[in-house]
Amino acid sequence: MDTTDASQSTALRQLHGVTGPLAVANLRVSFDGVPAIRNVDLTVGRGEFVALLGPSGCGKSTLLNAIAGLVEPEEGHVRLGGEIVHRRLGMVAYMPQRDALLPWRTVLENATLAAEVAGQDRAAARERARELLPRFGLEGYGDHLPAALSGGMRQRAAFLRTVLAEREIMLLDEPFGALDALTRRSMQEWLLDLWNDLGRTILMVTHDVEEALLLADRVAVMTARPGTIKRVEAVNLPRPRSAGMIAEPALIEQKIGVLAALREEMPAFGGAW
Repeated sequence: MDTTDASQSTALRQLHGVTGPLAVANLRVSFDGVPAIRNVDLTVGRGEFVALLGPSGCGKSTLLNAIAGLVEPEEGHVRLGGEIVHRRLGMVAYMPQRDALLPWRTVLENATLAAEVAGQDRAAARERARELLPRFGLEGYGDHLPAALSGGMRQRAAFLRTVLAEREIMLLDEPFGALDALTRRSMQEWLLDLWNDLGRTILMVTHDVEEALLLADRVAVMTARPGTIKRVEAVNLPRPRSAGMIAEPALIEQKIGVLAALREEMPAFGGAW
């Protein structure tokens, strides 16, 4: 490892936040009296990567919002670090479907936004962000505005902002959904490598079964709305992983099983998921 790689790795390892796993129990959220999710039980262990699949509209994003404290459940509770937490805003890092980069702020300014909001030292946050730019494929772009970036670069900038929030638990809501197929596959492999360095606890929503199986330790499948957890299973694929492993016979068999579980939930949504 050269000096630059060592510096980036050290910077990543120094980032830390709340400790321990994530768990939700008997979670129920409704909007205008109509339940979006109900009886949701799910645990994500320390350093584990769990992918969440389900039909469109089943409440996957609602579940992430409830964990992050953006909406409050009517029933059930969320545990962070083993403790029931009622005020959760700012306690987990959350990357939404769109990159949500502020167009008038540079890449560095966007990356350090969460740190600034949390009241951290701005200069120190900028220095950490600048050290990590090469690791995120953004070397030389720190002072550029988002309009100058490609789709993949924008997602990496948004992910850098999420990492710099310095929280162990990271919620990713379809982070690669808006990317073309080639860029998406490249980003998946990049995320695998980065997650190995970070050691963070990740819960990621995706519509892509192959993506879920390639990235995650376990896959959780939700029912149609109101969503609940229908099935959770470990992924039959050793680590480290690469995109080429998606053709492994064991993984193909598992993909068929997950797709079957999803198809059982499709009629209520006209076949969409």
